Amino acid sequence: MSVSLYYSARRTTPLTAVESAAVARIVAAHESSFPYRDQESLCLYSGDRTPPDEIVAGSTKMPLDLGRLLPVIVHVLDSVTELHRALPGATWHVHLDDLDVPWDESEGYALPGMCDADLAAELEGH
Repeated sequence: MSVSLYYSARRTTPLTAVESAAVARIVAAHESSFPYRDQESLCLYSGDRTPPDEIVAGSTKMPLDLGRLLPVIVHVLDSVTELHRALPGATWHVHLDDLDVPWDESEGYALPGMCDADLAAELEGH
């Protein structure tokens, strides 16, 4: 059974040219720094797969390898946080299957314990 992280932003106004460039820059930076070339990472849907008021939407399938799980979650949520901050006035929904990922103005998107070094080391050992 697979688990995926889903992210979407809705707004009545479409992306501006500046916002589209910011999204492209964030996606490119994410891709160049993503640690696993054989793992799905930040994946934005093309325009024909999204409703008219969704300005950004995508998903990432989580790895089955527990040692990779936290690094992937952290990396993707950091990128989604950057996207959120680059697109003012949008209403975001970020969730790991049925679990909503909360937004925090100072921290961005994060799950409790996801940056815990001890937990990461324990998962990496499995």
